[in-house]
Amino acid sequence: MSTTISASATAVAIPYALERLGIVMEPDPADSRQVEGVLNPATVQSADGTVHLFPRMVAERNVSRIGRARIVVTDGVPSGVDGLEIALEAERGWEHGTDHGGVEDPRITPLKDLGIHVMSYVAFGPLGPKPALAVSTDGASWRRLGPVQFGYDDSLDTDLNLFPNKDVVFFPEVVPDPKGRPSFAMLHRPMYDFGFVRPDEQPPLPAGVTDPRASIWISYVPVDDAVHDLTALTRPGGHRLVAAPEFDWEALKIGAGPAPLRVPEGWLLLHHGVTGSLPGGSFVPQAFTVRYVVGAMLLDAGDPSRVIARSSEPLMEPETEDETAGTVANVLFPTAIEKIGDEHFVFYGAADTRISVARLVRTC
Repeated sequence: MSTTISASATAVAIPYALERLGIVMEPDPADSRQVEGVLNPATVQSADGTVHLFPRMVAERNVSRIGRARIVVTDGVPSGVDGLEIALEAERGWEHGTDHGGVEDPRITPLKDLGIHVMSYVAFGPLGPKPALAVSTDGASWRRLGPVQFGYDDSLDTDLNLFPNKDVVFFPEVVPDPKGRPSFAMLHRPMYDFGFVRPDEQPPLPAGVTDPRASIWISYVPVDDAVHDLTALTRPGGHRLVAAPEFDWEALKIGAGPAPLRVPEGWLLLHHGVTGSLPGGSFVPQAFTVRYVVGAMLLDAGDPSRVIARSSEPLMEPETEDETAGTVANVLFPTAIEKIGDEHFVFYGAADTRISVARLVRTC
């Protein structure tokens, strides 16, 4: 469907819709590394057009690895995977949790100005979820850059590194930072929640923030810094709040999905919106108490910290049995967009159990 979106100063129609195409990957019960699900993948396309899927693979006790498998394309449509291997698994102390742990939910963005792909992922370690980065020149072997360490900004009256953080994803093109410097920008989602270490303590919100719900932020790394030293990608600054929950279908929290896609209207950002409740806190598995849907925002091409419009209704909601039944029912979690042939395909986790794909279509 075509969705009308509105913002305080702008009302436009998003000429895009999502069309379900089906499942591309199911967990193999014979493989102990994925008995609890395959979900929330990234993608990489090689120079010859071959596309690889990077699924989160969940073993017993909710321990995750990141896999790599070639996407099988049938009649121009992703239809399955072949040749599954491990791309990244927990090897550092900060990636090892106790019961819940490992490396999770990758997003991969090609940064052509640096000649690399950058993978952002969640390292679920001893103190909960923290974002981390790895880079690759061939999409096959990956080198860790380490955990993301957000630069201190005294105007925020807090340190963003205090908070668990997820849903980190880079823009694929250079954009200006708040000072106008050409920069690589990342979206991320700090969670104002100390439940993993101090469940009875209310964290201090950043200055000017009045909504305690998990929201989408943007931070920047100047291009010159990253060219001089790739590890600068792990030290972003210039932090800005982009968007907080606004509509009923995202009342609990929101988070960025795949890398923003450059479209004529600006940057198209697919995001997840969540409703429901979190009994026991954000870090306790929620099998039946939450609902994830897919929404969209348009970010300004010249200032991607500015939302020019956002969807007032979801683009897609859990409807099929594959999306309404699984490890966590009623979850759509988009994490990758890939152009195959002349079409864009969105890959998403369905019910925290399997991976499905939808076609992104322009409606006018």
